[in-house]
Amino acid sequence: MKHFPIDITAIVSVADCGGWCGILKKEFNIPAPGDLRNVMIALSNVEPLIEEVFQYRFKENSSIGAHPLGNLLITAMTEITGDVQIALRKLRKLFNIKGKILPATLQKIELIAEKESGGFVFGESDIPVLGERIKRVFYDGEVNSPKENIRAIEEADLIVFSIGSLYTSIIPNLLLGNMQEALKSSKARKIYICNAMCQMGETENYSVADHIESINRHVGYDMIDRVIVNSVGIEKEIIDRYEADGRVPVKVDLDRLKKMRVKVIQEPLVKIDSEKRVRHLSYKLAAVIYSQIDNLEEFYEE
Repeated sequence: MKHFPIDITAIVSVADCGGWCGILKKEFNIPAPGDLRNVMIALSNVEPLIEEVFQYRFKENSSIGAHPLGNLLITAMTEITGDVQIALRKLRKLFNIKGKILPATLQKIELIAEKESGGFVFGESDIPVLGERIKRVFYDGEVNSPKENIRAIEEADLIVFSIGSLYTSIIPNLLLGNMQEALKSSKARKIYICNAMCQMGETENYSVADHIESINRHVGYDMIDRVIVNSVGIEKEIIDRYEADGRVPVKVDLDRLKKMRVKVIQEPLVKIDSEKRVRHLSYKLAAVIYSQIDNLEEFYEE
């Protein structure tokens, strides 16, 4: 999207609590930097080598530990400025980033999942378990989003819920009290980009409608207006490799989606990379998203 003439604001989940990212979160009392780092790279306009350096992960047996350099830079800038929001604005200039990057919340949070079996799991990194279906995720207590995030929702012409882990990346942003209110009040079109493959421990055997029903259930109303899905078939050899890990292509159940009054945009959006992995075509997907903006001609008026 950074190549299109639009203003971008990315509101990024900070629910991660595991691994080296979780260590920084606990030791320095900052929002989890991992997803913030990935979004910064996605929106940056720098040489590929700089991207590689930013994503570089040290060896686990080093004195630094297996931290990605980008996580350390976000942590350092937060320590220098005393505010992660200011830190991200400074890094935005340093890495020539198009758009604003905002942490979903500044509060200390722990994501909790209730499984369909009746058990509870505490902490984002421990939630996905193969064969254990998730009933809902929630926070223990009231959690809100910064005012800058709410203002971004109020001013948005299009709100996009992107590809990613449904219960540990997408829905956590929708559990914030004032964010739910802002989304419900917004007149902007709300589009969900559905994953091409089911995710182990989160969305096993989910259809597109299952994904959207879960989102709507967590916010308490039918929020999603449109969904963007892949229309390209995937070779059996690739499907077999994914099935070994409990993953299958997400079924596009058009009849259910029609009953839900969700408009379906189907486009050839995936490719198979050199390592036989299913990957989205980022430029094609960006073009499809861009085409969903109402009154697009107004963007080019002088």
